[in-house]
Amino acid sequence: MGNKTALYELHQQMGAKLVDFGGWDMPINYGSQVEEHHQVRRDAGMFDVSHMTVVDITGSDAQEYLRYLLANDVIRLREKGKAMYTGMLNETGGVVDDLIVYLMTDADVPGEWFRVVVNCATREKDLRWMSDHTAHFDDVALTERPELSMVAIQGPEACAKVTAVVSESRGRLIESLSPFQGLESEGWFFARTGYTGEDGLEVMVPEDEVADFWQALADAGVGPCGLGARDTLRLEAGMNLYGADMDESISPLAANMGWTVAWEPQERNFIGREALEKQRAEGVADKLVGLVLEGRGVLRSHQKVIVDGEEVGEITSGSFSPTLGHSIAMARVPVTTAETCHVDMRGKPVEVRVVKPSFVRNGEKVFS
Repeated sequence: MGNKTALYELHQQMGAKLVDFGGWDMPINYGSQVEEHHQVRRDAGMFDVSHMTVVDITGSDAQEYLRYLLANDVIRLREKGKAMYTGMLNETGGVVDDLIVYLMTDADVPGEWFRVVVNCATREKDLRWMSDHTAHFDDVALTERPELSMVAIQGPEACAKVTAVVSESRGRLIESLSPFQGLESEGWFFARTGYTGEDGLEVMVPEDEVADFWQALADAGVGPCGLGARDTLRLEAGMNLYGADMDESISPLAANMGWTVAWEPQERNFIGREALEKQRAEGVADKLVGLVLEGRGVLRSHQKVIVDGEEVGEITSGSFSPTLGHSIAMARVPVTTAETCHVDMRGKPVEVRVVKPSFVRNGEKVFS
């Protein structure tokens, strides 16, 4: 028996198939993964993501601590609630985890603090890593928030449907949010972020209130969705999965995450900077690309990628794309890989196209 979120009984009542995910009993689907996928792309679907770990970072050294801990630079967060995506790296430049960090108060205001959301499967090592590095700072505190549940509502109608079931003041706040911003209202935290390539919200709710919120969303026509659809949606959007597309042995420069590294100002010392600068100067050998197979067959993780008859890489994430109607994947390959390559499918080399690792955004195909 794994950990259970506050929505566990509702998942059972709604017919969810539950599986172990990072030590949590979570829905993989509620009957049809494909229909749940389409529900998000065409209307609005909701995911229980309460297994994610929320940590508040406070103290007068909170900003400087995060500037050292993270590859992206939180000094760029100037507007209250503004969020950024970043990697948390080790000394060799590998990705300890990827996360989102929010500025919770106005910039340059005394008492400035931050909220980070990290992956559930990496919770223990992340908290240990984060805690170990507070030793370099006099005044910084980490507070885990297990009493907060989190629901992700995604799709073109997501914001409107959430607005319809919350109070008027919360609705006004939702309407005011810019992309990648999160703000509090009446004890709830609303963030216009997500993991599907659609507009939508991630809402942090006290766990004793989340069941009523979930039921209200269901009554408003928001479809419950499981981890299966979440994975195909994020793959279509070209969003990395930790442990598959990158990990502690993979540099962000080889994981299509170079844009999350803030090189300036040069005097900022963050964990892994020296290793990344060396990699950048010498040139990175591999890159993360998108693969497209428009014929028959399904691209799967760990299938070998072949160029000029030689195995040169492998698929890190692959699946059938319900939106596109054919198979897509992400793969780590040499930087010299051109517009086509082959994938070993049951001993047979099958030609695939190489594209930028993003396939669908806001329900539309984005590669040519």
